[in-house]
Amino acid sequence: MVGPLSILLPFWLGLSVGFLLYKFFLNNEEPKNLPLGSMGWPLVGETLHFLEPHRSNTMGKFLQDRCSRYGRVFKSHLFGSPTIVSCDLELNMFILQNEEKLFQGSYPKPIHGVLGKLSMLVVVRELHKKLRSVALSFFTTCKTNPNFITDMDGMLKSMMESWKDCKEFTFNLMVKQFFSMGPKEPLVSQLLEDYMHFMKGLVSLPIYIPGTYFAKAVKARMRICTTIREIIKGRREGNNDVGQTKGDFLDVILSNVNLSDEERVSIVLDLLLGGYETTSTLMSLLVYFLAHSHHALEQLKDEHQAIRKRKHDGEALSWEDYKEMHFTINVIHEALRCGNVVKFVHRKALKDIEFKGFLIPAGWKVLPILLGAHLDPKHHENPSEFNPWRWNDQTTIKKVSPFAGGLRQCPGSELGKLEAAFFLHHLVLNYRWKIIGDDHPMCLPYIKFKGGLRLEIEQI
Repeated sequence: MVGPLSILLPFWLGLSVGFLLYKFFLNNEEPKNLPLGSMGWPLVGETLHFLEPHRSNTMGKFLQDRCSRYGRVFKSHLFGSPTIVSCDLELNMFILQNEEKLFQGSYPKPIHGVLGKLSMLVVVRELHKKLRSVALSFFTTCKTNPNFITDMDGMLKSMMESWKDCKEFTFNLMVKQFFSMGPKEPLVSQLLEDYMHFMKGLVSLPIYIPGTYFAKAVKARMRICTTIREIIKGRREGNNDVGQTKGDFLDVILSNVNLSDEERVSIVLDLLLGGYETTSTLMSLLVYFLAHSHHALEQLKDEHQAIRKRKHDGEALSWEDYKEMHFTINVIHEALRCGNVVKFVHRKALKDIEFKGFLIPAGWKVLPILLGAHLDPKHHENPSEFNPWRWNDQTTIKKVSPFAGGLRQCPGSELGKLEAAFFLHHLVLNYRWKIIGDDHPMCLPYIKFKGGLRLEIEQI
């Protein structure tokens, strides 16, 4: 059996050789005033150590060791490039708020292969602004649309009655809003199966070898794009049920004459990605942390019992109910801070930048480690502890950035919190649960539970 290191080495060799040639043959002197740090092994840098799994409410050995030795800002060599790594809240916010001025999104080239060249994660400048505005308009409309909220409430109750995978719920909800298609339709099942391959490859070793998760993900994305194009074609021709005008998001983007079909496909793919993975991970984290926090669970029950008493039997939740879920929002924010759905984001410096006396050289990659600021004891007392009451201090929100920030902040962040809040409503009022075995969320760097988060569930 070929080990992961032997597979990974050729990949990092290809990524690193260009930089090393430049460094050693054209520019032997490293820029002055760089942060302290180590560039790691020749060719492969420190990427393997950086990606070592660890509990999501801890810094992990790599970051803890580097921060102890060099400070919360240090240099390294990651993902094939010389990199400034920041676990510092002030620098992270500076980077995120200066998008397209001093910094720019810069994901590793292999990621482009699986996301596609028009993904919002990889495009920059005006194209990113254009695509993000379309996505933002969708989420803004959804979260206050009574039909969407009723659909979501009903699908949540159905999902929890059978306790199927919550990833299927979030995916099916998005598909219904995009295409007006139910979960039992063949195209939806096909899309979901392809998305499962897509997600596994997105967070795998980026090596295009037949049979690897990455290669399967690239092929899965091509199939997803083909399926979406077929749906668009059917809608335009109006020659079948899929082709009828529905008043859904697909109708909206088809009416936008400023979008090409490839841009439409990419927007839908990006939004399905967010709906499939991020929100479902947040729901799993909420189940986990509340199972270990009796006092938070009891206060949450009190809040939702008060909301339910104001409603008729069987009446769906509303946007007005969501606005009354104050402690619920604290619980969601704390799960995001402790769970760290997004550990870091990729940026690069567009020019030489001086910050606190050290240099960030133009062209260098910059990694704001969101997790680092979330778990900094300087900003959060007992940072590894799940404590929703810390959010009673309004300044806490300024110290947490679970959805990144600035021009690239996740456009669906508010919708994700709305879905999680409605999920909690039905969960705490109708079920009691406990976790089977010794389980905990791991950063891989995506979040995955060590034991699969197996639950013993009892209906109240």
